[in-house]
Amino acid sequence: MPFYEYRCASCGHELEAMQKMSDAPLTDCPSCARPELVKLVSAAGFQLKGGGWYATDFKGGGKKRSEESASSDAAAAHSCSSGGCCACN
Repeated sequence: MPFYEYRCASCGHELEAMQKMSDAPLTDCPSCARPELVKLVSAAGFQLKGGGWYATDFKGGGKKRSEESASSDAAAAHSCSSGGCCACN
């Protein structure tokens, strides 16, 4: 379940609450008991670790290993060597 941050518009009290995404937003401030809580927008607090798809496909920012070997195989199979045709570029 995600954590949501709230701030009371009346007294300025801030709090975090763990809620389901389907739960209604909190309204009553636990500090002053007024219905003035406003949900804040904050950055997500998670980090991906391990060897999943994000590490192999996006982490390095370069080409995948299979794409690099396929492009070098295609260049080796072409015998023009002039660099002027579409296959050489």
